[in-house]
Amino acid sequence: MQAFSFESAAHPAWLPGQVVIREVGLRDGLQSIAAILPTDLKREWVRRAYEAGQREIEVGSFVPAHLLPQLADTAEVLAYARTLPGLLVSVLVPNLKGARRAIEAQADLMLVPLSASHAHSLANLRKTPDEVVAQVALMRAERDASGSRTLIEGGLSTAFGCTLQGRVEPAEVLRLMQALLDAGADRVSLADTVGYADPVAVARLFEAARRIAGERLCGGHFHDTRGLGLANALAAMQAGVTRLDASLAGIGGCPHAPGASGNIATEDLAYMLASMGCATGVDTSRLLALRADLAQWLAGQTLHGAVWRAGLPSTLAA
Repeated sequence: MQAFSFESAAHPAWLPGQVVIREVGLRDGLQSIAAILPTDLKREWVRRAYEAGQREIEVGSFVPAHLLPQLADTAEVLAYARTLPGLLVSVLVPNLKGARRAIEAQADLMLVPLSASHAHSLANLRKTPDEVVAQVALMRAERDASGSRTLIEGGLSTAFGCTLQGRVEPAEVLRLMQALLDAGADRVSLADTVGYADPVAVARLFEAARRIAGERLCGGHFHDTRGLGLANALAAMQAGVTRLDASLAGIGGCPHAPGASGNIATEDLAYMLASMGCATGVDTSRLLALRADLAQWLAGQTLHGAVWRAGLPSTLAA
């Protein structure tokens, strides 16, 4: 009888060889924190995340400065990020005006949030979900007319439930996904905005979404509100997702989900993927050093994550 060897065991068929970690802390994280991080520190964050190997960063959002003064310098941060070779720079845009600014600033990608929850959509954007779809069609027309190469991603938020509405029907999520694609979105993604998802729900919805969007289903965005963020990310990977959002130190959250702990921590996700043998191009030790400085920049703010407490195990590089 041949002895079993872990070293010779087959690589799980579902496990992707490479995963992209998209940093969203500079937008989703900072918009949830009252303190305003100076522009020069945002540039340093971008530079050091890039030096740590990250190649997709959401640098801010084109929203009125009086609504989110934390992100008023998005254009400046974007301009700096575009000087870094090979970095895909994304921004969030809530409407056509924001899309025009993204196109003018030559963002590589603009993420349009569309809440599958009617109540959340009205509270967050003052538009119904179908009105947001109509905005995407206008954005696509504007983008094409300008000759811009900026990608349009429709991000379906509250896809697994909502603190305002409660249950969100999967059929409605899928209907809106198809509507976004029909309106001209280049690609779509799913987000557990308030941390209601579980791994089974993630697997089911992503598998159904894949049947509609195919390769245009490009990513997942998970919050660790109830401690299931990494488990849900893993379930999405099993469903074929190879691009995951995360926020350094787990900062961020949704204003309509009080008490939510925020996004999955970039450094925790990077560690999990490295431990599993998935290439990300990310140096987790460098991320932890950046996190330590971020803790000083955001002194007094609540940060999250687990790896920073114990450090990296000595076996990681073995």
